[in-house]
Amino acid sequence: MSLPEATNTVSLTAVERLRAAVEGLFNIQDTTLDYPEAGFVRFRGQFIRPAEDCFDEICDRFYPIGFTPKLKDDNGRIELIAFPGVYRDKPANRMINLALFIATIFSTLFVGASYAAETVEQSLQLWRGWPFSLSIMLILTAHELGHYFAARYHKVPVSEPYFIPMPLSIIGTMGAFIQLKAPVRNRRALLDVGASGPLAGMLFAVPVLIIGLLTSEVGALPTGPYVLEGNSLFYLFMKYVIYGQILPAGGLDVQLNQVAWAGWVGLLITGLNLIPVGQLDGGHIAYVLFGERARLLFWPMIAAMAVLVVLTGAYTWVFWIGLLLLFGRRYAEPLDNVTGLDKRRKAIAIFTFCLFFLVFVPIPLVQVGL
Repeated sequence: MSLPEATNTVSLTAVERLRAAVEGLFNIQDTTLDYPEAGFVRFRGQFIRPAEDCFDEICDRFYPIGFTPKLKDDNGRIELIAFPGVYRDKPANRMINLALFIATIFSTLFVGASYAAETVEQSLQLWRGWPFSLSIMLILTAHELGHYFAARYHKVPVSEPYFIPMPLSIIGTMGAFIQLKAPVRNRRALLDVGASGPLAGMLFAVPVLIIGLLTSEVGALPTGPYVLEGNSLFYLFMKYVIYGQILPAGGLDVQLNQVAWAGWVGLLITGLNLIPVGQLDGGHIAYVLFGERARLLFWPMIAAMAVLVVLTGAYTWVFWIGLLLLFGRRYAEPLDNVTGLDKRRKAIAIFTFCLFFLVFVPIPLVQVGL
């Protein structure tokens, strides 16, 4: 088979080295230069062994040449695309991570101290907020470290967690995030990275919520204006199991202490992260389950949020609609888009997708009597 002529962006030597690199792993049927962009090389053909057994070795062979491989299915044939450049794990300033972590601790301490404060002086006694701060920081840290260690396990360059303090709110934080510095290798790795955060966070959020509910009391709802936390199916179920009744009802509800409040916030953050769109954890899970069809979920989710705003006045979703319109259309695509999920990971993906419906709060906060 003759090679196409070299171009100004891809040298014939580079093409020959790339072809030699896949020898014994991939049978090349045709080669296209500068496809789909200038500087790229596309090989079409078939793997000699399953893609998941070959792709890591192809990566190791391409990187010294200065290329990164990517796989796509082309109607039964495999597209092996080599694009110039190699992702590097560039060192970051970890002092930023530490500063944000400490700031979030103080932010959540302030919110916890203010939660049951009767005077301004009490709200400034930050030590009073330690039950909420400790509880919510455990949940958030577990969530982000789940992502972090899954990424490290799959050798994906990743930043340490960035926590987001938000003291002038009733939850004290906007959560946290990690930054992937390179695409993951395949859908299995993307599932591990995406699902590990919510699952690890839930391992702490559930016991925190149970302890909080067991140590809280059922009492009369306030007579004046107040803010009522919304129910998810899981939260409603846990209140029923512990108190033997659906709450709120009959003018009664749980008077959440700081730990119970942190558990509720942990469920809320998990539900928001599992929205099956874009770069959110739920977006990763939707992509590994549905592939490119996951993009079809974008506008239905936007429409559902708009309906919630109109029908319930839950203006929280106005913010999320704007956020998703700006950032929600991009998905994290793995380098190897051919290798599918094994049975165990498929079960985990389906379970985590179902978890979204259990912990999602349609109306996060209700202002009563205002």
